Amino acid sequence: MANKIVVDDCTSCGACEPECPNTAIASGDDAYVIDAEKCDECAAQGGEMACIAVCPTDCIVKV
Repeated sequence: MANKIVVDDCTSCGACEPECPNTAIASGDDAYVIDAEKCDECAAQGGEMACIAVCPTDCIVKV
């Protein structure tokens, strides 16, 4: 699985944090951050990654 990052376009809106089933997303200093060790890309849900699906600025990207 690829790691995901939150890029500079993050507006800290908070839409992603409550959607994460693994509590892998938290508020950082300037943007939200994703804990790669907790993130399983929503594999247990078998669908689209929740954080990417709800991000209004498309700032969560796979690397």
